[in-house]
Amino acid sequence: MRFLHLLLLFVFLQTARSQNQFTTDGISYKTALENAKTDNKPVFVMLYADWCPHCNLMKKEVFSDPKVMDFLNKNYVCVWKNVEKEEGIALKNKFKTTSLPAFLFLDSNETLLYALKGEMKTADFLAEANYALNPKFQLPYLQKQFLADPGNSDTFFAYLNTLKKGKDRTELSIPTHIYLQTQSDAQLISETNWRVIANGVTDINSREFQFVLKHQKEFAAVASQNRVDRKIENIVNELLRPLVDNLDTVNYYKQREVAKSIRLQKTDSLVFKFDLTLAERTEKWDFYKKVTLEDTEKLVWNDASFLKDIGQTYLKHINDPESLKKSILWVKHSLEISDSYDGNLLISRLYNKLKDKKSALKYAKDAKAIGKEMGWNTKDVDTLLAELNSK
Repeated sequence: MRFLHLLLLFVFLQTARSQNQFTTDGISYKTALENAKTDNKPVFVMLYADWCPHCNLMKKEVFSDPKVMDFLNKNYVCVWKNVEKEEGIALKNKFKTTSLPAFLFLDSNETLLYALKGEMKTADFLAEANYALNPKFQLPYLQKQFLADPGNSDTFFAYLNTLKKGKDRTELSIPTHIYLQTQSDAQLISETNWRVIANGVTDINSREFQFVLKHQKEFAAVASQNRVDRKIENIVNELLRPLVDNLDTVNYYKQREVAKSIRLQKTDSLVFKFDLTLAERTEKWDFYKKVTLEDTEKLVWNDASFLKDIGQTYLKHINDPESLKKSILWVKHSLEISDSYDGNLLISRLYNKLKDKKSALKYAKDAKAIGKEMGWNTKDVDTLLAELNSK
C-alpha cells in the first residue's frame, strides 16, 4: 500500500510538472505564415538561445503559464526559434535582432507590427501582447501618423516609445533625425527636444549632438548637468563599446579619434579605459604602454584601484626598466590615497622585476605588517620574502 501511495504521488508530481513546462508544436516559420493567412491571425515569434538566462526564465515563468499560452494560441499563430539554428538564424538576421529574448508580432505578409525584447513579468507580457493586437498601437499605424506630421512631438513620442520596446537605441535614430530636422537650432533647447535627443540621438557627428556639445549650459538649464553629462558619456559608450566587444581594432582606432575630438575629460577617461581594455584583449602591449604613459596621471590619477590594475599589467607584460619605474610611481600614489596590503605587495614585485632587492624587501615587509595587523593570510608575501631573502 505504501508503494502504491508513493507511485501515485510520483505520477501526480510528474503530471503537475509537465503541465508547467514550456512546450511548443515546433511548426516552421513558413507554415506559420500560411496558417496566419488561413486563420486570419497575426504571427507571434519568440527568438531565443539555450545559453540565454533571460530566455530560459521567460520559458519557465511566463510561457509555462496556461493563461499566457491560451491567450497566445487563441490570438496568434506561434513560432519559437533558436537563433543558433537554421530558421532562427535567418529570422535573427532578417529582423536585425541583437538582444535576447526577442518577441516579434507580424502580419501574414511579414510586416512587423510590434516588437519586445528582454525579460518581463507575466502580467506585463500579457498586457504588451494585448496591445500588439490593437492597430492603433502597432508600428505601421504609429509610423504613418508620425510621418504625416513629422514635427509633431506627440506623434513622434508615440512612435518612438513603441519602437524602443523591441529595438536597440541605434535603430531609433532615423525617426529621431526626421523629427529633429523640423526643429531650428533655437527650438532644440527645450525640455521636450532634450528628451528627443537623449532618447534617440546616437550619431556622435550629428548636427544635434554637436549642438549639445556647444551648448551644454543651455541644455543643463532645461534638463540638468548630470543628464547632459550622462548623454555625452553614453554616446561615446555606444560608439566604442561594440568595437571593443568585437575586437574590431581597425574601426576602433578610427572612431576613437572621433570620440577624442570631444575634448572633455569625462570622455577622454572613457576612451582611455576602452583603449586599455582593447589592448589587453588583443595583447597589444606597446599600445597599452603608450596610452598609460601619456594619460594615466591626467585621467585616473585619483583612482587607487585603477592605478594598481595598471601596475599589475605592467608587472605581467611590460619589461623595459623606465616604464616599470613609472608604474611604481603610479602604485606608490595609490598608497598615498589608501595604504593597502595588495599595493605594497605589488610595488615589491615590481622592484623585484627590476632586480632592486633592497626596495622590494622594504615594501614586502610593509605588506606583511599590514596583513598581520588585519589578520589576513599572508602566504603570497611570505613566499616573496623567502625568495628575496634567498638571493
